Amino acid sequence: MTHSPCPPPQAASVAGDDNGAADPVLPPGSLAARLAEQTRVAIACGALRHIDTAQEVVQDGGVRFLVRVVSSLRRKVAASSAGGSDVRRPVNPFLPPEPELTVGAISRSHLAVLNKFNVLEAHLLIVTRDFEEQQTLLGAADFRALYACLAEYPALGFYNGGRIAGASQPHKHLQLVPLPFDGTDVGLPMAPLLTGGGPRCPRLPFAHAFGRLPPAVAGRSPAVACEALALYRRLLADLGIGGQPQGGGEVQSAPYNLLVAGDWMLVVPRVAECWQGISINALAFAGSLFVSDRAQLELIREAGPLRVLQAVAGPAA
Repeated sequence: MTHSPCPPPQAASVAGDDNGAADPVLPPGSLAARLAEQTRVAIACGALRHIDTAQEVVQDGGVRFLVRVVSSLRRKVAASSAGGSDVRRPVNPFLPPEPELTVGAISRSHLAVLNKFNVLEAHLLIVTRDFEEQQTLLGAADFRALYACLAEYPALGFYNGGRIAGASQPHKHLQLVPLPFDGTDVGLPMAPLLTGGGPRCPRLPFAHAFGRLPPAVAGRSPAVACEALALYRRLLADLGIGGQPQGGGEVQSAPYNLLVAGDWMLVVPRVAECWQGISINALAFAGSLFVSDRAQLELIREAGPLRVLQAVAGPAA
């Protein structure tokens, strides 16, 4: 798989700044406060719609899976379809994003936006300013924006590459959730199985490719985006996922999920969107699943979460 060299970072204009001044990156140490303030504003005006859940723990294979029973999941479906039924005029919620949900600029190419329908607190979307297809392969600018956010506080970054991988919007967006997950003292449920240097983790039963960044380029290192891009491409290639030229970019040849935290990266190919009617996205491969009722919870408990993940990703090589 070939790709263009990692381009130099672009300066980031500050949202609302009319004088053309530029910031090279998100100001260090500013994201948490900005996110908290915008969350307060969004709740006050009704723009943020939290989805209530009850949490259960399901043990499987040494992992304490967090399964959230989403009592108000149907609110999202109803709200998403409100305001008209003309399917010929789809609305892009990111072009532009709602001002009440917009946390601010990460870079010239990306904005930080609150997830309107959040299950987890402080769930952030990292959205391209201009429209790009969600199925376009990630580039250096995407990784620069992601790692600028990851450097702010302990968090998990993830990406749903295509509808089958759990993407609900066609406009490119990565996502970020704080660690540990809400109401837990566990950093990442799947962490006990993410061992070794890759590309395989011996205890993961589902198809995957795993890798680590060199320690010297972690955090805000200028090299982190290029190193992350190279690792991402290697992991995709390991799984046989390539890029198909389209509209000046490259579109993925197959659906996948990406998870990124600290110095590691995990790519999971997808063969199905759902298991027994339960939608599975990238967070499931971190150990956090969402179901619409207790009947679905019992299905997962009976089958075992690892078997569920294997069913939608395929067995480990």
